[in-house]
Amino acid sequence: QVQVEESGGGLAQAGGSLRLSCAGSGRSAVLPKDMGWYRQPPGNQRELVAFISSDGIIKYGDSVKGRFTISRDGGKNVVYLQMNSLKPEDTAVYYCFLTTSTTYWGQGTQVTVSS
Repeated sequence: QVQVEESGGGLAQAGGSLRLSCAGSGRSAVLPKDMGWYRQPPGNQRELVAFISSDGIIKYGDSVKGRFTISRDGGKNVVYLQMNSLKPEDTAVYYCFLTTSTTYWGQGTQVTVSS
């Protein structure tokens, strides 16, 4: 069984910063392939924020390029999302995922950006 646990998030003002962390644990979480984040704004579908593969390939969603940075501590199965220059439209529930042969999801953490 794999557990995915997010931390961070909360409330920020437009132009501010927040940092999310996500840790994968469990025997099957050793050397996951991809780790990353999706988000689901109110009333909208879930969308890719960023992911990073086990060999360091990174992909960002178009709306966060240049503002968000994903990084990974592979030895600890931990992934971070540094969010800068936040905008009200970044308000969403952010979900961490981890992929081995199956994709596992965290419970989500709320990020709210006020104007």
